[in-house]
Amino acid sequence: MPTAASPNIQYDLPGNDLYQSLLYPAPGLIDPALGLTTPEAVIAHFTASSLNADGIKIVEAQPVVTRIDGTPTYRISFTAQSGFEMAAQQYAVMHPTMLDASHAGQAINGVTLCQTTPGAWNPMSGYPVNKSDGLCRWELFLPLGMPMVNHKAVTLLHYPPYVAMQHADYLHNVTLQRWQRLLGCVGIADPSLYYNILDVNPIAAPGSGQSEYPNDYFPIMLSSVFFDNDTNGCNYIRSMLDLMLNPPHNDANPYTLPLLVGGSPLYDPQAPGWFRVRYKDQLPKDKNGIPQANVGQCGMVQITPGSKKRTPYMIANHMIAAGVTGKCTADPSVIPDIRKYTAQDLVAASFLKQYADDPTVLPEIAGQNAYLQWFGSKDGSGAPQPAADNQRIICINSQIDLFFDVKKLEPMYSWEEAAQRCATMSNGTNDPCQGSCAPQPPSPQSSFSTSLA
Repeated sequence: MPTAASPNIQYDLPGNDLYQSLLYPAPGLIDPALGLTTPEAVIAHFTASSLNADGIKIVEAQPVVTRIDGTPTYRISFTAQSGFEMAAQQYAVMHPTMLDASHAGQAINGVTLCQTTPGAWNPMSGYPVNKSDGLCRWELFLPLGMPMVNHKAVTLLHYPPYVAMQHADYLHNVTLQRWQRLLGCVGIADPSLYYNILDVNPIAAPGSGQSEYPNDYFPIMLSSVFFDNDTNGCNYIRSMLDLMLNPPHNDANPYTLPLLVGGSPLYDPQAPGWFRVRYKDQLPKDKNGIPQANVGQCGMVQITPGSKKRTPYMIANHMIAAGVTGKCTADPSVIPDIRKYTAQDLVAASFLKQYADDPTVLPEIAGQNAYLQWFGSKDGSGAPQPAADNQRIICINSQIDLFFDVKKLEPMYSWEEAAQRCATMSNGTNDPCQGSCAPQPPSPQSSFSTSLA
């Protein structure tokens, strides 16, 4: 019987300690209250978070990270609990592969090139860009602590907030708290398996003030030149996508895992923008021949010319867009109306759920099914008109988003309280923008933009 003293999983991280120090946050950048004072402690912390997100249970409180005797190489050791040995063995392959020179190492190349290109790296250095994050700082920050073996989808976003690096938790943000709620609404029992996130800019920066116009310091060009550049060895985005979209458990399926590309036209549109630039020859085009990457669009792309499988994708709003820009308007058929926003977000969650249930479904069919569920139509045009139970879910989520306490960084109403508000509608419409449910001037609704979005 294996014990903590005789681990059944051991593997070495690629490269030496200097290389790994570039991939993991330096201890000095992390909140001292966490007690992560050594590189070994930082690596162990993120590895434990990742194993936990993957649902892989181990005997120890967290993996043991040591230096191999006489070398500058880090070794990770832990004992998988009974029933988790196979997943742990797969993890022991995926983890060092993610960190090797062909994957995470490409981000180092991109950051180095960006730092040596005049005017490209942190153009607001020394100045604040919002009210909450202090002076603008940029640091390389990879998607550490994510599920890598058992995850069900990959989400492409823009960049990680600096505070997530300080908390040593890539998922430490209001964005994913909201996304967890929406995933639960469509019947996903373990949202953590949907938290495999890749950003087109692997740079921790202030949580707002980098990508909202006119403060666009992370334009599409920055992603294309520094993190999607074969010529300079900076092909980080596509190499990581190819790896993360093809975990071992998906080997027998005809497609990769589904890819959700998040970015609203009204908030943080850079990830869909990069996607459109990179895959313009594979995307549908309008009557003028312009490649399209619109919210709700579904289809297939081949991530790289050498990819063995095609990838089903959906373009979606950024998960926090409804909280930041959503409001009650006179036209529920167009964002930023909160009803439209919320329904679109639930469509995106339902799209991913269908691939968990049936990995052979065509993306167009998955999209139509999701729109029927939340809009009552196959294309999501117009205002959402779903069945009564789903209309109630839209109402509850909209109430939670509309009434947000920016000081406490939490909704003013719980799910139960929001449900009660929706139930008070005398006409039974469950309309979050009518009667006593509607925000009243002065509106308590507020933006999440000062949060950890």
